[in-house]
Amino acid sequence: MSGQEEEVAEALWYVGPGRSEIREERLKPLADGKVRVRALYGAISRGTEALIAAGRVPAGEYQRMRGPFMAGTFPFPVKYGYSTVGAVEAGPDDLIGRNVFALHPHQTRFDIPAEVVVPIPPDIPLSRAVMAANMETALNATWDASPGPYGRIAVIGAGVVGALVAFICTRIDGAEVTLIDIDRSREALALTLGVRFATPDAAPTDCDYVFHTSASAEGLTTALNIAAEEASIIEMSWYGSGIVAVPLGGAFHSRRLRLISSQVGKVAPSHRATYSYRERLEAALALTAHPHLDALLAPAVSFRELPTVLPDILKPRSGVLCQLISYS
Repeated sequence: MSGQEEEVAEALWYVGPGRSEIREERLKPLADGKVRVRALYGAISRGTEALIAAGRVPAGEYQRMRGPFMAGTFPFPVKYGYSTVGAVEAGPDDLIGRNVFALHPHQTRFDIPAEVVVPIPPDIPLSRAVMAANMETALNATWDASPGPYGRIAVIGAGVVGALVAFICTRIDGAEVTLIDIDRSREALALTLGVRFATPDAAPTDCDYVFHTSASAEGLTTALNIAAEEASIIEMSWYGSGIVAVPLGGAFHSRRLRLISSQVGKVAPSHRATYSYRERLEAALALTAHPHLDALLAPAVSFRELPTVLPDILKPRSGVLCQLISYS
């Protein structure tokens, strides 16, 4: 086994509101049962990381919001992130040299248990495989909703997660899927993914399932307004410490609407008996094989540039979808 000498890696830390820095991380000799991964690509999860960068994680959620292999303590400083693709440099013989996906913060090299890395199938480009974490969130939401064939499905918010939900829903027989966003430029993305597009004022009504991902009161209000009687609204947005006002008066009760929260921290009840966390992640990774998903990737930025460019990437209306990180 190689990789037994102590090494120094580098990691991104959020250190204050709107501020991040790269710090050295000393790696001890590799322990049995672990792999050493050299990062090749990563991705910024804009919604979650924007809230973390702003220090908007509620105190009551500090423990639940800890990501896999996160270091530090909320609100600051924290080493955060959960989408890395890399090559195994040391560890069990059957993994050395394999390209793998790992739920790990942004870091050049790191050691993690061998059983948590997921080998990447050869037909999936490494740059696209970084979307496995977001795809896992989208997949779990569709499991939470369990839409049947030939239904009307709306997805409000054409960010990465919303676009991936819409993409998954296109695989449902006979489903009419519409991606809704205030940004008309997202229509090109919708067409690439094979779904319809509408702005909120032109959104279809009487939808059987409405997924909300825009993290805004206006978006959730639209979701309630376009839902059919006894329809399900799947709330995927996380608002951090924000408070959102929504119109639950009016026809909300008389139409017997269902407002369902979806969060990736647990496998959806509908699949919990048959899918482990790892199996769900493997399924999500397999879904990234479709080449049209490249439309979600922003041109890569260098890992070392992150402290400088992150404020622009994370600001509202930046236009960035999935921000790719290059470690080369």
